[in-house]
Amino acid sequence: MILIDPPLAEGRGRLWSHLASDTSYDELHVFAREAGIPERGFDRDHYDVPEEWYDAMVELGATPVSSRELVSRLIAAGLRRRKTET
Repeated sequence: MILIDPPLAEGRGRLWSHLASDTSYDELHVFAREAGIPERGFDRDHYDVPEEWYDAMVELGATPVSSRELVSRLIAAGLRRRKTET
């Protein structure tokens, strides 16, 4: 399932959501490609999505969840990659 959290992460003068999959990275990359998200938006285990794209991602099928739930589901699926991992 594709998940998206609220746009609460600040960076580069804007707010960002995180788009992730609790199924596979392949599922995530396919969704991102079809949604027009640039590959450079991928960061370890999620895509960074600007606030103004949030509604479009939900319309395309991303399930809104809290940031805490997104991380919990990544961990449960074994897909969480911390910054210290390579």
